[in-house]
Order: sequence, then C-alpha cells, then structure tokens
Amino acid sequence: MTTLGTPLSPTATRVMLLGAGELGKEVLIALQRLGVETIAVDRYDHAPGQQVAHHARTIQMTDPEALRALILKEKPHLVVPEIEAIATPVLEELEAAGVVTVIPTARAARLTMNREGIRRLAAEELGLATSPYAFADSLEQLQTAIDGGIGYPCVVKPVMSSSGKGQSKLDGPADVRPAWEAAMSGGRVAQSRVIVEGFIDFDYEITQLTVRSVGADGAVRTDFCEPIGHVQVAGDYVESWQPHPMNPVALERSRDMARRITEALGGRGIFGVELFVKGEQVWFSEVSPRPHDTGLVTLITQWQSEFELHARAILGLPVDPSLKTAGASAVIYGAVEARGVRFEGVEAALAIPGTDLRLFGKPESFVKRRMGVALARAESTDAARANAKLAAQQVRVLASS
Repeated sequence: MTTLGTPLSPTATRVMLLGAGELGKEVLIALQRLGVETIAVDRYDHAPGQQVAHHARTIQMTDPEALRALILKEKPHLVVPEIEAIATPVLEELEAAGVVTVIPTARAARLTMNREGIRRLAAEELGLATSPYAFADSLEQLQTAIDGGIGYPCVVKPVMSSSGKGQSKLDGPADVRPAWEAAMSGGRVAQSRVIVEGFIDFDYEITQLTVRSVGADGAVRTDFCEPIGHVQVAGDYVESWQPHPMNPVALERSRDMARRITEALGGRGIFGVELFVKGEQVWFSEVSPRPHDTGLVTLITQWQSEFELHARAILGLPVDPSLKTAGASAVIYGAVEARGVRFEGVEAALAIPGTDLRLFGKPESFVKRRMGVALARAESTDAARANAKLAAQQVRVLASS
C-alpha cells in the first residue's frame, strides 16, 4: 500500500529530480498533483523544473561529492535521474547503503548514462537485434572501425550526449574527421569515446513508451503506450505523433524487445525505447529510463501523459496508458541567442482548433534550443501533424528590447 504525506511537513513524501528541464518540469507537476514534496536539481539556476518545485538546488551533478552531500542533506525518499550526466557511482553507493531509492534503479541509471553500457546489455547480453557497431577512443580507432567492417554510410555519436548533440552521418572518408570533432564538442561531459554504427535501411523509427508499475497483486507489471512516430533533424526530435501505424508482427516484436530490455534494467517508472522498423523487422536503438522527448505528444493524446505515468509508477500507484485521441507535437525553437526572451503569436497558435502549447520558461534561448512545443489533437495523425506544425510556426521567440 502506498501512503503519501503532506508537503512541507514531517509526513512529506520527498522526491528529488536530478535534471529539471522541460521533461522534468512535467514530472514535478504530476508529482505535486499527488501531494509530493519536490526538489528540483539542475546545473544552472532557474531551470524549468526549478520554477515549479518546492525546492530548487543548483550543483554540478557530475561532481560526486556535491551530489552525495546534497542527497544526504535533503534526505529524499526517491531520487529520480532525468538526465544522463550524473555521478552514478554515488547513486549506487547510497542505494546499496539503504539511504535512498533510485528510479528505476541505480544500476539502470549507470547502464543508460552512456550508449556503451546499454548497447552492450541489449546486443551482447540479451541478444537483441541492433545495427552493427564499434566503440572508438581516437580518430584513428574510428577510421579503423569504419574500414574494418562498419563501412559507409554510418553514424557517429558521443557515448554520452542528449538530443542528438554531437551526432553525425558519414557518407565517406572526408566526413570522418568532422564527425569526430563534432562528437568531441557535443558530448555531455568531457570524454573522448564514441560509438560508430552501421546504417540500417529502415522504414521508420518509433518510441515505444514502456511502463513498469505495481499491479493489483503487488507484482511489477509491464504496460505499453501506443507507438509514437517522430521526425529527427540532425539527431534532434522536431515533431512526433501518436499512434504510429505498424505491422502487427512488428508491433509485437517491438513490445517484446521493450519488455526484455526494461525487465533487464528493473525498477519502476516509464522507459522510452527507441526502435528501427522495416516491414516486420525490428532493431533496438536506445533506451532511456525516464520520459522521452518524443513523448511530449502524450500531453494531448493520452488520459495519463508519460509524465503522469512516470509519477504514478514510481510512487507505486496504478497506471492507465490508454490512448484518448490521435495527436501530434511540433518543437518551437529559440531562433535567437538571448536571455529573458519574449513570445509572440501565442494567441494565433491557440486559435487553431484542438491545439495547446507548452512554453518551457528556459532562462536563455539559443538558435536550436527547444523553448516550447505545440500540441494538436485531431481525427487523424496527419491532420494533427499539420495543425501542430502550423501552431508552432505562429510562435515567435524575440530578444528583449
């Protein structure tokens, strides 16, 4: 039985989020609706989630001593990593000592903090189908891996990055050095290791949101959201929609892969499992043990969004991942380099039938920084995609005069 307390009192159920961006912000709101006291931690002040949490803390989460000291001081019941760049050995140490519960587990946080840990688990331990891959610690090793069998075209990514940062597609030898340099500058932390993947001839990519929660019998159960399709540009998600139509065999295989990888990681919460699909064939790509950026669409498509599912699952509460309506999301980019920006065109965006917006409140805008998202519901995903993109186009991000 789950018992929840009263925020800011001795009975409070305290949850600490490590990473308080736009996805963490929605998780914090979902937790607060259930009376949870929240602590939002990020590497910079006034992050989106810090603006809504009961407590805001700013530290370098890759600093093990700073992270340990903060957890011991705040004494949260649950620690919920929302980004990859965290000193995960500290989480494993504190979890093993019984000081805190890490969501989904400290081991899962460590394995998924970089692409190497999760790829080796998926391909080498579980035997899931993946693209051919190799790891490299230098430009020379990267070239050797490509020449030794990966071939062209291929994709190079830092082993630790987010939202496509540092990712490059290589069509020939002239692309190798620029791809290495892009990976070195795009990683989350200072490191010089990359993964190079052979290119898969796929029809589409999906995100299979997978929820591990406590069932009525007290055992952990696995549920699936409807598959989410998306468009990426330079490795960044720019639009998503739900449901994405799939061959029934491919859908079954996708969910089997998602079940196996999430069971191997363990714990409770939502997982974003990324998969490549061609006909009935499915390949595993990546998994995040947290809400996924493409899943922002669930704010309008599901009875319980991915953020509400995550909050309920980690608290031991029942979940309902069922679909409410077809819908889509489209990213609103910063387009300017400025602090304290203004947004115009909001009324025009919301005048489009069936639309909604999330403006994230990030303190600083960059040209390619995600500053908001437009959401749309409609009778079909095609109509929803058109309206979401139209709504996003109405919103203009302006530097303060």
